[in-house]
Amino acid sequence: MNITVYPDQPLFKRSFMIYGHFIEHFHRQIYGGLFDPTNPLSDEDGFRMDILEAMRRIHVPILRWPGGCFVSAYHWKKAVGEKRTPFFDKAWRVEDPATFGTDEYIKLCRKIGAEPYICTNAGTGTAEEMSDWMEYCNLESEGEFAKLRIRNGHEEPYSVRYWSIGNENYGSWEIGAKEADEWSRLVLEAAKMMKHVDPRTELSAAALPDIDWNVKLLGRGRDFLSWISIHKYWNLMAEENDFADYNETMAYTNDLETDIRKVRGLLMAFGLEKKIRIACDEWNLRGWHHPKVLSIQQGITKEEYLYPRDKNDQNEDYTMADAVFTACYLNTLNRNADIVGMACFAPIVNTRGCIFSYDQGIVLRSTYHVFNLYVNYMGDEILSSFESGGESLTVTGKAGDVQTVSAMDVLATRKADGTICIAAVNKDAENVHDLVINAGLKGLLEARVMTVNGSETTSYNDIGHTDVTLTESDWMQGEGTLQLQFMPHSVNVVQIRRCPV
Repeated sequence: MNITVYPDQPLFKRSFMIYGHFIEHFHRQIYGGLFDPTNPLSDEDGFRMDILEAMRRIHVPILRWPGGCFVSAYHWKKAVGEKRTPFFDKAWRVEDPATFGTDEYIKLCRKIGAEPYICTNAGTGTAEEMSDWMEYCNLESEGEFAKLRIRNGHEEPYSVRYWSIGNENYGSWEIGAKEADEWSRLVLEAAKMMKHVDPRTELSAAALPDIDWNVKLLGRGRDFLSWISIHKYWNLMAEENDFADYNETMAYTNDLETDIRKVRGLLMAFGLEKKIRIACDEWNLRGWHHPKVLSIQQGITKEEYLYPRDKNDQNEDYTMADAVFTACYLNTLNRNADIVGMACFAPIVNTRGCIFSYDQGIVLRSTYHVFNLYVNYMGDEILSSFESGGESLTVTGKAGDVQTVSAMDVLATRKADGTICIAAVNKDAENVHDLVINAGLKGLLEARVMTVNGSETTSYNDIGHTDVTLTESDWMQGEGTLQLQFMPHSVNVVQIRRCPV
C-alpha cells in the first residue's frame, strides 16, 4: 500500500475525549476491582493504586458512570453521606453496598485527571431526580441537595459538565424501557429541569441509528442536547460466551462506520450537525457475558446467572484480535472526529476491560497497549491523505458469510510540533504488508515505529504470562519516501519528523 500525506491540508482536530472509558456496577469492575478498601494495594480512599497508575498512563480523558443497565434502577441518594443504604440491584440481581457513590466517583475522576460523565436513571427515575443529582454536584449552596453535599464534607461544587439522560432505554432488556414518543417527552422534560439547574452543562440522550427514534428525540430535544449517544458491541455474548476468532473478528471491521454514518445523516437532515455531536459512549468488540438475567427467562440459581460472569475475566480470551479490532475502531473514530466528539470503551477494568485486576496486582490486556499507543503517540490533527495499492483479505464472518476486507487500515495525523503520526494496522493474520509513505516533508527526515503485537493471533497477557507488548524502535534517518514492513496482526504508529538541525 502507498500513502501520500498532505500536511498542509488538515481536515479537523479530534477531541481527546474519543479515548474515553466507562465503568459500571457489574461483577468486579468497581467492588473488588478499582475500589477495594481492604486490599493492601489500595490507598487511603480505597482505590487500587496500581489501577489508578495504569489509568493515568493512558490519560483517561472522560469516565462514564454508573451505567449501563445498572443505572436504570439506581437512586443516587442512597449512596451519599455517612449513612449508606445497601440496595438490591434489579438489573444485575446482586446487593450493592452503596459504599461507592457520587462522592467516591468524583474523587476517582480527580485522582486520574478525567472529566466525570454521569449517566442518569431514566428507567425508574424521574426528571426531578435527575435534576436533583445535578443540584448535588453543581450548585454552590442553593437548595436542599447542594447543602447536602456540603454537609457530606464537600464544600466546593463538583462542576460536572457532561450528563447523559438514560442508558439504553430503547431496549426491551432495560428496566424502564420506553417507546420513541414516550422517550422524547421524558428527555425534553428532564433536559429542561437539568438546564434550569446549570445551563453550562452538556446533555446527551440515549439514541439509536434509527429514523423513527431519532426523529422524535431530535424533534423535541434538539434545543437542549449537545450530544446524541449510540452504543455498539459487535460480538454479542450475553447468553453464550462464544468468542469470534481472529478472522471472524476481522469481518466485523466492515461494519465500523455504519451506525456513525446513519446518525450523521439524521443530524444533517435536521441541520444539527454543527450543534449536536455523536457520543459513542459505550463500545467494545465483545459484549458482556451475563446469561439469564436480562432475558425474559431468568436464572433461578446463582450457578445459572451469577457465577458464569466469571468467564468475562478469562484473560486468554483477549488476544491480538481484540487489539487489532480496537485500533481499527479508533481509526474510524478519528476519521469521523468532525462529528464524533466522545467515545467510551466499555469497561476499563475487568469484565471485557483493558485492565484486569487480581488481589496481588494487575494485567494489562492487549487492548490496553492499543490505547497507550494511540493516546501517547498519535497526533490530534487529522490530515488529508491519499491511499492506493492496498490489498484485500477474504475472511469468513461469525454467521458463515464470506467477506472481503482491506488488509491495512491507515490514518494520518499531526502533532502540535509538526510530527506526522501514521497509524498502520495490519489485519492480515499471516502475511507481512508493506507501506510506502510520502509524508509531504522535505529535507532529511527521521522516523520511528511503535508496535503492539504478539507472536500469534491468539497471543494474550495473563498473570505471569506476557505475550502482547508495545515496542518502540530507534529513530531512523532518510529522505523522500519511506518503505516499511508491518508484521501480521500488528498495530503500529509511525512518527516522522524533520531531523533536528
